[in-house]
Amino acid sequence: MTRLPLTPEAVLSREEATIGDLRMSWEYAERYVGEDEVLRAAAARGTELGAVPVLPGVGAALRFFAAVLDARAVVEVGGGCGVSGIWLLRGMNPAGVLTSIDIEAEHQRLARQAFAEAGFPPSRTRLICGEALDVLPRLSDAGYDLVFCDAEKTEYGDYLTEAIRLVRVGGIIAFDNALWHDRVADPAQRDTATIAVRELGKRVRDDDRLVPVLFAAGDGLLAAVKRRA
Repeated sequence: MTRLPLTPEAVLSREEATIGDLRMSWEYAERYVGEDEVLRAAAARGTELGAVPVLPGVGAALRFFAAVLDARAVVEVGGGCGVSGIWLLRGMNPAGVLTSIDIEAEHQRLARQAFAEAGFPPSRTRLICGEALDVLPRLSDAGYDLVFCDAEKTEYGDYLTEAIRLVRVGGIIAFDNALWHDRVADPAQRDTATIAVRELGKRVRDDDRLVPVLFAAGDGLLAAVKRRA
């Protein structure tokens, strides 16, 4: 392996890294695995209804997680109009089933449309309309390979409690908006949603049952593997 000489000019210190440099790298990473027309159409419908879809960097990570796990059973909390569901289904085992929970029936109608446009038969999805904290307790213990949460931020702590129960050993739990519009990193930001997301990060990091990681993809993606007790 050829080693280049390490000079002061070759080292980019934290002080030298400008916001512009970081933004350029973030945008490059978001474009690395792009959206196709089906995803763009689903994202546009979601945005129009206020169901903000996951960004491509998060979607690509979800597809990656599902593929690594060869996931056959996945739960998503806050399915919106189908963008995250398509990413997940594209990574899952071809026989896998996605359970998608959303409080809005219109979101789920459009999610069904998106799944059909992406070529997935109805048998690959189970859409449940209702409050997540009413639905999750009815799902099977350790019955899922992956649980993805992207709904009410003030309920993230409760979703975590349910997700740890639902996911199998070796499975993955993931939360979108883990940086919450750059507010989580700023201790001066004390609104209820920011506090909830910040506390979630601490809980995941400090839970001995979990192996955590925080990605800067999208608006932040917090993930953790459930380890054997």
